[in-house]
Amino acid sequence: MITTFFILLGTFLAGTGIVWALTRVILSYAESAALIDIPNDRSSHVSPTPRGGGLSMVIFFLAAISILYAFDRLGIDEFMALFGGSVLVAGIGFRDDHCAVAASWRLVVHSLAAIWSLAWIGGVPVISIGGLVIDPGWFGYPMGVVFLVWFLNLFNFMDGIDGIAGSEALFISLGAAGFCLLSPAVSAADGAVQILIVVAGGCAGFLLWNWPPASIFMGDAGSGFLGFILGLMALITAHREILTIWLWLILFGVFIADATVTLLRRILRGERWYEAHRSHAYQHASRRFQSHRIVTLAVVVINTLWLLPWALAAQIWPDSGFLLSCLALAPLFLFAYRFDAGML
Repeated sequence: MITTFFILLGTFLAGTGIVWALTRVILSYAESAALIDIPNDRSSHVSPTPRGGGLSMVIFFLAAISILYAFDRLGIDEFMALFGGSVLVAGIGFRDDHCAVAASWRLVVHSLAAIWSLAWIGGVPVISIGGLVIDPGWFGYPMGVVFLVWFLNLFNFMDGIDGIAGSEALFISLGAAGFCLLSPAVSAADGAVQILIVVAGGCAGFLLWNWPPASIFMGDAGSGFLGFILGLMALITAHREILTIWLWLILFGVFIADATVTLLRRILRGERWYEAHRSHAYQHASRRFQSHRIVTLAVVVINTLWLLPWALAAQIWPDSGFLLSCLALAPLFLFAYRFDAGML
């Protein structure tokens, strides 16, 4: 157990160092290729900043899961789901970072990535609501596509100020890994735990460049990849009865609440919801406090002091997961509404 712990720690630190170094290389490439995010009236930043740095996390992740598969820590089904889906999502995102890709084409590729991955893992797992077990069957496939595409776009929508997406993914991946280890059926050598540690290490390495004030932005290649992989890991761990979907929804709580309220308000006003904007609650907050750092730190505090205990409760009492997730997320929806999410 001690040896495996040090392996996990080594994996995390290796990911941090490797992604830090890869991001430095991508930063040089972005500067030379004029891959620069120029501020406009829809931006939350004020200085031209290189983008596309999230590709470093993708490269490390693909290499790491290939090693895990080679050493039989990862089955062929999960490996193909993770690898193929990541390549599709990160690929279209990297293309979009270089030249704008129509939202319709991005949606097509995102849906294909979701279909590919769901086919390998066997669709959506059974869902328990208050002790009632629901098997979605074949209907679970379209549900799963919506679930993965929504989680993917949560990070695309919410990656608008320095450090917020990276710190959120770091919290979710470390939190999920920790809760996996609380399960008596899971050891520290389990592939699911190691994948989550790989994601966490990559996020930590990237955050060294992206923490406010950011030297480079994640870009769609990184943000879409993180949302997709974490959403896919939610389905994989639920299939294996390690973690419930409700626990994952709690961990994603800040992003779910802000993005959902923002999206609904924009749709109700007849806006083109898929176009770039700066009407999320976190964007309003960053302007109100004139600081990205304060808002990102506030999200870290909410995650740690509010959502983490609720997620622990959902792990201890899985049959009450639906109720616990509602109780955990309700104040966040109210908070997003009060901070004018979706309003100009």
